[in-house]
Amino acid sequence: MKPKLVRGVAAPALAVAGAAFLVAPGHATSAQRAPFADRNFAHRGLHRRDHSVPENSIPAFQAAVKAGYGVEMDVHLTADDALVVFHDDTLLRVCGVEGNIEDKTLAELRELRLYDTDCTIPTLEEALRVLAGRVPLILEIKRGGRNDLLCEKTYAALRGYRGPVCVESFDPFIVRWFRRNAPELMRGQLSQPPKAYAGETSKLAAFLAGNLLTNVLCRPQFVAYRIGKKSVTVRLCERMGAMRAAWTSREWEHEDGNDMVIFEHYKPGVWLKSK
Repeated sequence: MKPKLVRGVAAPALAVAGAAFLVAPGHATSAQRAPFADRNFAHRGLHRRDHSVPENSIPAFQAAVKAGYGVEMDVHLTADDALVVFHDDTLLRVCGVEGNIEDKTLAELRELRLYDTDCTIPTLEEALRVLAGRVPLILEIKRGGRNDLLCEKTYAALRGYRGPVCVESFDPFIVRWFRRNAPELMRGQLSQPPKAYAGETSKLAAFLAGNLLTNVLCRPQFVAYRIGKKSVTVRLCERMGAMRAAWTSREWEHEDGNDMVIFEHYKPGVWLKSK
């Protein structure tokens, strides 16, 4: 084989091998995968579009458990190191007041209401008590100013929980923390196309995160990807064994080709109908 031809063949092969190394997932055991495979998960609980049952509220979690759905919820750290279930970094959209959730104490947050209901922001302990191990839980760890402490306290709370739970985050360093410190918990990388990160981070960081090139840090066992077109590297990661979670579905068709579906504003079956 002539040198130029060798170089022409070797360069693409090395590129593919390099990409595969960067995006390769971690291995999940059958026991880790089983509680989550082929399930629908209620996004922030089974909340209602009109907010009469608010997202990430005790009634939303109760409704999801009653229907048999898995539950997806979010956890933040407060100013006084409590764990609360809430999605946004700021309080304005859901509670109608200015301020960041991690700058408030638990007592201050208890004074607030979710939308115009009587529901308050629940602690992680309260939310886990509602689930009581009856349905699987996907817990999103929200990045903040004290991520290591957030991870440590979340893991401490989960060690006493008797039920199927896995963790996920947009922050690969949070996912890496669980890889190093809690290998028995299945861990997932949340991601979306690079253009969807516009305004949230740099173009380089968006490119790396959106194409799962940060997997080399944390080796996630599942990838929770925003519904839509997937890049070659995302599909490569899935072909290499990562479980496929889709978010956020608002119609039945997204069950096809996924292992887990995070849904809202409709009521699918408990199990993916394609399975």
